[in-house]
Amino acid sequence: MKKKVISVLLATAMVTGLVAGCGSSSEGGSNSGGGEYDGVELTYWSMWSSTEPQGKVLQEAADAWEEETGGKVNIEWKGRDVKQILSSSLEAEEDIDLFEDDYKRIAEVYIDYVYDLTDLAEENGYSDHSFAIFNDRGTEWAGFLPCITEQPNVGGVYYNQDLFDEAGVEAPTTWAEFLDVCQKLKDNGIQPLALDSTYAPFLFGYHLARYIGEDAIADMAENGGWGQNELVAKAAQDMIDFVKAGYLADGAPAEYPASQDSIGLDGDVAMVVCANYVTAEVNSHSGTEVNWNVFNYPSVEGAAEGVDQTAAYVGANSIAVTKYSENPEAAYDFATFLTSGEYDQKMADTASQIPADPSNEVPSSQNGTIELLNSTETALSWNMGFNQNADLMSPIAEVIVKLYEGSYATGQDFAAALDALY
Repeated sequence: MKKKVISVLLATAMVTGLVAGCGSSSEGGSNSGGGEYDGVELTYWSMWSSTEPQGKVLQEAADAWEEETGGKVNIEWKGRDVKQILSSSLEAEEDIDLFEDDYKRIAEVYIDYVYDLTDLAEENGYSDHSFAIFNDRGTEWAGFLPCITEQPNVGGVYYNQDLFDEAGVEAPTTWAEFLDVCQKLKDNGIQPLALDSTYAPFLFGYHLARYIGEDAIADMAENGGWGQNELVAKAAQDMIDFVKAGYLADGAPAEYPASQDSIGLDGDVAMVVCANYVTAEVNSHSGTEVNWNVFNYPSVEGAAEGVDQTAAYVGANSIAVTKYSENPEAAYDFATFLTSGEYDQKMADTASQIPADPSNEVPSSQNGTIELLNSTETALSWNMGFNQNADLMSPIAEVIVKLYEGSYATGQDFAAALDALY
């Protein structure tokens, strides 16, 4: 079906009331009435596997969309390594109508190959079925709406509410209060903070961003000069003192996912700094149902002027439509069918994640996440700027892991170790 024909059909459907919400059925986000996309076949490159919870729901949604609209979605299960082949495949204009990846990579790395969804989103009320922070951030990077949010993430301090209750502590808001909570947990025989080496840059990135902001971290990741900013040494010294106080869980930093899983397996580890998917990971790996809650990473004293002390990491696995797709309207329709209404709810429930559609219900393992997401005005990216230098990210991460292993006597020593990489 040619693009012009599809556009006419969409316009007719909107006039007659067949298109509701995001251009979908009133429940799930797809054109009702059937036959709307007869003869249309879409190729969908997925970052999931067919056996994962997300993959199972994706296939179920594709089957339902075909029954409703007549259009067919052929899913190719590429897995997490899809990002290794996307650039060359898109450049070669391989048969791809939709693909999944991180929304920042879509908006920056693949921007020349993605369809501008702005008009379709405005025409079909997509804003009513999505979180504005992801749309705004993606549009800021790309200059237009580059993708549809599939699975939102928000970072913070995830904790076992039962252990907080046992120790008689509440969620802190400042670093001083956080240290007090850690000490009270420890006094009650509870290990304060789990940490796997994989997430060491995320933890330190959060702390350093509280002092100097993400842009400053990204600049130094690219150009060096860590030792010239005294707040880098201050942030590192905070962590040195934190480790010396015995606030890390036994064996931390550990090989992923050993430390985070100890929250469920051992039952005496209270917190982990990560994105919200950590709750489902721990529950699944440990076979338990931790009573999860979350608070934003605490603020610090002495931060650089203008740094938003309430900023939080927000990310999203998202769906993009290729610029060269012959059926972009149909592709958009399926993307919104999957990420709103019935199938978005199934995705959230099955994978124990935040729904992409704010009107859907949040699973119990995601307690507090929507409140944190909705209160976030400044969005931080993964590792808060350290990823800016892809060539040095691995050695930078090694230096940060050594920080939590106690390898540096002072914060200045840590900053010097970073500068030695340049």
